[in-house]
Amino acid sequence: MGRTRPCDQAVRRGRLRKAEQFFHLAEIGRDFADEPDVVDDAVVTLWVHAGIAASDVICCARLGKHAQGEDHKDAVTLLGSVDPAIAKHLSVLLGVKTRSGYTDTPTSRTESNRSAPNVPPKR
Repeated sequence: MGRTRPCDQAVRRGRLRKAEQFFHLAEIGRDFADEPDVVDDAVVTLWVHAGIAASDVICCARLGKHAQGEDHKDAVTLLGSVDPAIAKHLSVLLGVKTRSGYTDTPTSRTESNRSAPNVPPKR
């Protein structure tokens, strides 16, 4: 296991705020884009950051610590000790992180759909 950082309420609240910000901006971008697939790279990148921050929140709440290091696989491993299903989704997100955020290759519609959070819509 890689490095971890202890969490208190302030850290958990801060990471939750960031998760919510990334998530909401991704949703707004996709909802208001003239052609949603044109913004897939930006939307997926925001979902990745939302997923990483949300993982930290879950680990903070359940374990009192979150992963902190260069290798995001450590976050997947730590999250897997709390909830393997959620850890699998984080792993999927991290699998498209480089393509969506750092390369010239666009994120495919399939990858974008696989990356989409599985949350009920707001009413």
